[in-house]
Amino acid sequence: EGAHLATGGTRRGIVVSTLAEARFFAAGGFDDILYAYPLPGGRLAECATLAQRLQAFQVLLDTPQALALLRQHPLPPGKRWLVWLKLDCGNGRAGIRPTDPGALALARAIAEDAPEEVTLVGVYAHCGDTYGCRDVPAIQTIARATTAAVLDFVTA
Repeated sequence: EGAHLATGGTRRGIVVSTLAEARFFAAGGFDDILYAYPLPGGRLAECATLAQRLQAFQVLLDTPQALALLRQHPLPPGKRWLVWLKLDCGNGRAGIRPTDPGALALARAIAEDAPEEVTLVGVYAHCGDTYGCRDVPAIQTIARATTAAVLDFVTA
Protein backbone atom coordinates (compact mmCIF):
# COMPACT_ATOMS: atom_id res chain seq x y z
CA GLU A 1 0.00 0.00 0.00
CA GLY A 2 2.85 2.37 0.82
CA ALA A 3 4.50 1.84 -2.56
CA HIS A 4 1.17 2.40 -4.28
CA LEU A 5 0.82 5.71 -2.45
CA ALA A 6 4.46 6.66 -3.06
CA THR A 7 4.04 6.21 -6.81
CA GLY A 8 0.83 8.20 -6.94
CA GLY A 9 -1.02 5.05 -7.92
CA THR A 10 1.03 4.48 -11.07
CA ARG A 11 2.82 1.39 -9.71
CA ARG A 12 5.85 2.50 -11.74
CA GLY A 13 9.36 3.70 -11.08
CA ILE A 14 10.28 1.80 -7.94
CA VAL A 15 13.72 0.62 -6.82
CA VAL A 16 14.33 -2.64 -4.98
CA SER A 17 17.47 -4.18 -3.53
CA THR A 18 16.53 -7.87 -3.76
CA LEU A 19 14.89 -10.10 -6.31
CA ALA A 20 12.42 -11.21 -3.63
CA GLU A 21 11.25 -7.60 -3.40
CA ALA A 22 11.03 -7.40 -7.19
CA ARG A 23 8.87 -10.54 -7.33
CA PHE A 24 6.68 -9.21 -4.49
CA PHE A 25 6.03 -5.90 -6.23
CA ALA A 26 5.57 -7.56 -9.63
CA ALA A 27 2.92 -9.80 -8.08
CA GLY A 28 1.28 -6.62 -6.77
CA GLY A 29 0.96 -5.12 -10.25
CA PHE A 30 4.13 -3.02 -10.40
CA ASP A 31 5.62 -3.16 -13.89
CA ASP A 32 8.54 -0.70 -13.80
CA ILE A 33 11.15 -1.94 -11.33
CA LEU A 34 14.86 -1.19 -11.02
CA TYR A 35 16.83 -3.94 -9.31
CA ALA A 36 19.48 -1.75 -7.67
CA TYR A 37 22.16 -4.35 -7.14
CA PRO A 38 24.88 -5.17 -9.66
CA LEU A 39 23.77 -8.04 -11.87
CA PRO A 40 24.29 -11.34 -10.05
CA GLY A 41 25.30 -13.84 -12.72
CA GLY A 42 23.92 -16.74 -10.73
CA ARG A 43 20.47 -15.12 -10.67
CA LEU A 44 20.31 -14.22 -14.35
CA ALA A 45 17.42 -16.61 -15.02
CA GLU A 46 15.31 -14.85 -12.37
CA CYS A 47 16.19 -11.48 -13.85
CA ALA A 48 15.26 -12.72 -17.34
CA THR A 49 11.89 -13.98 -16.09
CA LEU A 50 11.11 -10.58 -14.59
CA ALA A 51 12.37 -8.76 -17.69
CA GLN A 52 10.04 -10.80 -19.87
CA ARG A 53 7.08 -10.43 -17.52
CA LEU A 54 7.25 -6.70 -16.76
CA GLN A 55 7.05 -3.71 -19.03
CA ALA A 56 10.34 -2.45 -17.59
CA PHE A 57 12.57 -4.57 -15.37
CA GLN A 58 15.90 -2.78 -15.14
CA VAL A 59 19.26 -4.02 -13.90
CA LEU A 60 22.57 -2.47 -12.84
CA LEU A 61 25.89 -3.30 -14.48
CA ASP A 62 29.35 -2.35 -13.34
CA THR A 63 31.64 -4.65 -15.34
CA PRO A 64 32.20 -5.61 -18.97
CA GLN A 65 31.73 -9.23 -17.87
CA ALA A 66 28.17 -8.50 -16.74
CA LEU A 67 27.43 -6.87 -20.09
CA ALA A 68 28.85 -9.90 -21.89
CA LEU A 69 26.63 -12.14 -19.78
CA LEU A 70 23.52 -10.21 -20.83
CA ARG A 71 24.56 -10.35 -24.45
CA GLN A 72 25.05 -14.12 -24.17
CA HIS A 73 21.49 -14.39 -22.85
CA PRO A 74 19.32 -12.11 -24.99
CA LEU A 75 15.66 -11.70 -24.19
CA PRO A 76 12.97 -12.83 -26.65
CA PRO A 77 12.07 -10.62 -29.64
CA GLY A 78 10.44 -7.38 -28.60
CA LYS A 79 12.31 -7.26 -25.28
CA ARG A 80 15.71 -5.82 -24.41
CA TRP A 81 17.75 -5.74 -21.26
CA LEU A 82 17.27 -2.31 -19.67
CA VAL A 83 20.54 -1.33 -18.03
CA TRP A 84 21.83 1.34 -15.68
CA LEU A 85 25.59 1.75 -15.30
CA LYS A 86 26.38 1.59 -11.58
CA LEU A 87 28.89 4.25 -10.56
CA ASP A 88 30.87 4.12 -7.31
CA CYS A 89 31.16 7.73 -6.21
CA GLY A 90 32.81 7.09 -2.88
CA ASN A 91 31.34 4.33 -0.77
CA GLY A 92 33.36 1.53 -2.37
CA ARG A 93 30.57 -1.04 -2.12
CA ALA A 94 29.64 -1.58 -5.75
CA GLY A 95 30.06 0.07 -9.11
CA ILE A 96 32.85 1.41 -11.23
CA ARG A 97 34.54 4.67 -10.31
CA PRO A 98 33.46 7.43 -12.71
CA THR A 99 37.13 8.44 -13.06
CA ASP A 100 38.15 4.91 -14.07
CA PRO A 101 39.05 4.96 -17.79
CA GLY A 102 37.03 1.78 -18.20
CA ALA A 103 33.84 3.45 -16.99
CA LEU A 104 33.32 5.53 -20.11
CA ALA A 105 34.22 2.58 -22.31
CA LEU A 106 31.68 0.43 -20.48
CA ALA A 107 28.97 3.09 -20.85
CA ARG A 108 29.67 3.29 -24.56
CA ALA A 109 29.62 -0.49 -24.90
CA ILE A 110 26.26 -0.73 -23.12
CA ALA A 111 24.83 2.04 -25.31
CA GLU A 112 26.31 1.09 -28.65
CA ASP A 113 27.47 -2.53 -28.95
CA ALA A 114 24.13 -4.31 -29.13
CA PRO A 115 21.18 -1.91 -29.16
CA GLU A 116 18.83 -4.71 -30.22
CA GLU A 117 19.71 -6.63 -27.03
CA VAL A 118 20.63 -3.98 -24.45
CA THR A 119 19.46 -0.43 -23.80
CA LEU A 120 21.39 2.00 -21.61
CA VAL A 121 18.77 3.70 -19.45
CA GLY A 122 21.17 5.87 -17.46
CA VAL A 123 23.76 5.96 -14.71
CA TYR A 124 23.07 5.15 -11.07
CA ALA A 125 24.94 6.23 -7.96
CA HIS A 126 24.07 5.53 -4.35
CA CYS A 127 25.42 7.72 -1.56
CA GLY A 128 25.89 4.82 0.83
CA ASP A 129 28.86 6.60 2.36
CA THR A 130 26.38 8.95 4.05
CA TYR A 131 25.38 6.18 6.47
CA GLY A 132 28.27 7.10 8.73
CA CYS A 133 27.52 10.83 8.74
CA ARG A 134 26.63 12.49 12.00
CA ASP A 135 24.96 15.66 10.68
CA VAL A 136 23.16 17.23 7.75
CA PRO A 137 26.16 19.27 6.48
CA ALA A 138 28.22 16.07 6.17
CA ILE A 139 25.42 14.40 4.19
CA GLN A 140 25.11 17.47 1.96
CA THR A 141 28.86 17.45 1.28
CA ILE A 142 28.70 13.84 0.10
CA ALA A 143 25.56 14.48 -1.94
CA ARG A 144 27.21 17.45 -3.69
CA ALA A 145 30.38 15.45 -4.42
CA THR A 146 28.33 12.54 -5.79
CA THR A 147 26.23 14.87 -7.94
CA ALA A 148 29.34 16.55 -9.33
CA ALA A 149 30.99 13.19 -10.09
CA VAL A 150 27.88 11.90 -11.90
CA LEU A 151 27.41 15.12 -13.88
CA ASP A 152 31.09 15.17 -14.89
CA PHE A 153 30.83 11.56 -16.03
CA VAL A 154 27.61 12.08 -17.96
CA THR A 155 29.01 15.19 -19.60
CA ALA A 156 32.10 13.24 -20.71
